[in-house]
Amino acid sequence: MEKDRLYMKRCLQLAELGAGNVAPNPLVGAVLVHDNRIIGEGYHQQYGKAHAEVNCIGSVMPADRPLIAESTLYVSLEPCAHFGKTPPCADLVIREGIKKVVIALRDPFDQVDGKGIEKLKAAGVEVQLGVEATAAAELNARFFCFHQKKRPYILLKWAESLNQAIATGNREPVAISGPLAGRLVHRWRAEEAAILIGATTALTDDPALTVRLVKGNNPLRLLIDPHLKVPENRRLFREPGKTIVYNFLKSGIAGQVEWVQLAKEQAFLPQLLADCYQRAILSVLVEGGTTTINHFLAAGYWDEIRQIRSASLVLDQGYPAPRPVHAVLKKSFLAGTDQVFCYEPLSSP
Repeated sequence: MEKDRLYMKRCLQLAELGAGNVAPNPLVGAVLVHDNRIIGEGYHQQYGKAHAEVNCIGSVMPADRPLIAESTLYVSLEPCAHFGKTPPCADLVIREGIKKVVIALRDPFDQVDGKGIEKLKAAGVEVQLGVEATAAAELNARFFCFHQKKRPYILLKWAESLNQAIATGNREPVAISGPLAGRLVHRWRAEEAAILIGATTALTDDPALTVRLVKGNNPLRLLIDPHLKVPENRRLFREPGKTIVYNFLKSGIAGQVEWVQLAKEQAFLPQLLADCYQRAILSVLVEGGTTTINHFLAAGYWDEIRQIRSASLVLDQGYPAPRPVHAVLKKSFLAGTDQVFCYEPLSSP
């Protein structure tokens, strides 16, 4: 029904408000409706804190609380059925006497994965599944990728000149994008669990890899430095927050830096992504440089490309930017004068 879609879209709007704060949990929103009137709504706001259903029911005004049992609960992801950092949401729904629950998608997490729906049905609750499922899946693409592919969701990002160069010919850094695109990139950083660069980018650009131009959390910093060429006076080692260095030489921890030794005789990226999975890193924003991004492209380990192109800057004999391969343009838009292209893969491992 059209009303079901309308209320589920509101759930998705609410869920998106948790971006950057709930990983490795999913983004979830919930709405409680009585006789075509929303009497409660909520979303998962912070990892380890109350889930969307709890916040939704908790938001109901005292005068409306007698209506809870006669209402329909809309939720963008299957209510959990296990004890984690919080009690099972399915138990709360049953305890409140709610007789109908409309769910966008089944939760792929092993400890849920249909168990919440089964618990609700066993208690006599009517369950409707699949409303706005496509939009819900897109919103939680990181969560679904993590649990279904057993690796983080990977975004490849770079900025390039009008003639598709990422730096000068001798790889000197140069400001390519404008201020609006710069703010957009910092928002992207705040939305992802981790940010990754290679050793060459760390040496030439000396980036902080922090969120400064918008309000948000700093992502975990990941550095690919097989032979430990990046000195420890670089900003990604000095700025607040943890940095993990993937290399062939050593493992250990010193202050906010952790070194993870990988096996030389095995492919590098699968080992790195396996370690990220074990750490429950839901998503990784790969910011360069060209060589690092090309490794991800060649292996097919990517889920989204975000390419920023200057409308005016030309770098004669510049260092070539990566090129999207096996990719489909999903959308494009302007950030100031810069054009942003977003691609999705034909398929990915």
